[in-house]
Amino acid sequence: MLRTGRRGPLFEFGMAARDFQSSFRQMGLAWSLAWHDVVSRYRGSILGPFWLTLSMGLMVLGIGVLYAQLFRISLREFMPFVALGIVFFGTISTIVNEGCDTFVRASGMLSQTALPMFTFVWRTVLRNLITLAHHMVIVLGVLIYFGFWREMNLPLAVMGVLFLLVNAGWMSLTAGIVSARFRDIPQIVGSVMQFALFMTPVFWRPDGLRANHALLTLNPFYHMLEAVRAPLLGKPVAAETYAVLAAMSLIGWGLAFLLFVRTRRRIVHYL
Repeated sequence: MLRTGRRGPLFEFGMAARDFQSSFRQMGLAWSLAWHDVVSRYRGSILGPFWLTLSMGLMVLGIGVLYAQLFRISLREFMPFVALGIVFFGTISTIVNEGCDTFVRASGMLSQTALPMFTFVWRTVLRNLITLAHHMVIVLGVLIYFGFWREMNLPLAVMGVLFLLVNAGWMSLTAGIVSARFRDIPQIVGSVMQFALFMTPVFWRPDGLRANHALLTLNPFYHMLEAVRAPLLGKPVAAETYAVLAAMSLIGWGLAFLLFVRTRRRIVHYL
């Protein structure tokens, strides 16, 4: 046991918990790595990350105007709904998709340093939080133009963003661990997220479905999105949504952490 370094499940759990705890002390490093990723990706460009914001803004404008005409919905009702849906679902999708490369991308640092592995999970989340901050130009522009800034509930919206990041975080961790072992997982995750995009009320309003429809109640992305979008549009959030998000956070992080406990020592070897 001493020769192989295997000392039992409790030891592995303790080491994983220490990694998780140490990563918070290294949060400054995670932020620096995330900021460097954003800067290096757009080095030499004129608008930097705002190129992505510009393309998303054009997509919001096109889809909002077209679908409002097709569905015969007023532009004031539909445009903010679509804009918030695209921006925040895009954040969820990107965190999960980029989570597949969390450990693969950091293979050099993981093999040469003793940094906490969770540092690179926070790196992925923070990188997309920076991108979301750029996309808030779209959100604020739409809310101000259509007058929803007078009706929005900002504290509830901030809480919704926190729920969104917490749940996207354990999804990203899980995707990163599995993708380190099986390199075809990112393609599967990308297909799942694309399928979820069309099954979630992003481009279409849920008004035509009954309140307890499976596409709403059993869709985790709907609850993650609704917790942010509804307060920004001045609408109440169902208590069921917060209950689902809280349960997802506890169960999701519990299962993801147990997976990390089991695979922590092997991740570097997978890479």
